[in-house]
This record gives sequence, structure tokens and C-alpha cells, in this order.
Amino acid sequence: MTEDAELKKVGLKVTLPRLRILELFEESNGAHLGAEDIYKSLLGAGEEVGLATVYRVLTQFEQAGICTRHNFEEGYAVYELTPTHHHDHMVCVETGDIIEFSCEDIEKFQVSVAESRGYEIVDHTMVLYVRPKKK
Repeated sequence: MTEDAELKKVGLKVTLPRLRILELFEESNGAHLGAEDIYKSLLGAGEEVGLATVYRVLTQFEQAGICTRHNFEEGYAVYELTPTHHHDHMVCVETGDIIEFSCEDIEKFQVSVAESRGYEIVDHTMVLYVRPKKK
């Protein structure tokens, strides 16, 4: 699906900032991007867009279900295209790297914990804060 069609499908008007930001996400190979990262990339590509516009578009994308916001670090949000499959995250406390992972055993265990207490999981996120092992 083209960027134009994707924006129209969720009811957003096709504008140059929306197109460029969506293209950046699609070219990022699943990277988690901050608003400032997006802003700098757009400026570097010669796009005339303000930081406030980037934040506004990201909010619109999040509300439309195009992207998901994560607050791994206090006061700093990163965004990723809304995944088609569930995954969890590890955040390296030394480098800030974000590593996605999936583990069927963890998913099954969470369901069993909820069920054993009379609940069903509606949604969840799991973030592990990690650092490289010392040798």
C-alpha cells in the first residue's frame, strides 16, 4: 500500500509532512524514532518542517493507529510503526539501544498468571532494562 493510500485509509489528509514522516518510518527498518530524530532527518533532507509539526503528525499517527509511542526513558518518547505482530522490548541502560524480542513461553506464562487469578489479558507491554554482562 502506498503512503498516500495508507493515510487516506485512516482518514488523514495527504500532506507533505505526513508523507515524509511516514516514509521515514517505512525506510527505518523497524527502528524506534524520536520526534527530534525525525525532525533532524527531515531538515537534513532539505524539508522545511517545524518540530511542532513533527509532534503534531506523530500524535495524529498514534491516534490513527499508524504508529505506537513508547516512553522507555523518562521524558523522552520514541515511536515505531504499529507492529503487525506482538513483541516486547529490551532497553540498554548504557547505550539506549532498543532491542525487540518475542518469546512464546513468556506470553503463555502471562496468560496463565492472569487466568489463575480470574482475568484475561486485554493488552500488555513488557520492557526489560538491560546492560551488557561484565566479563
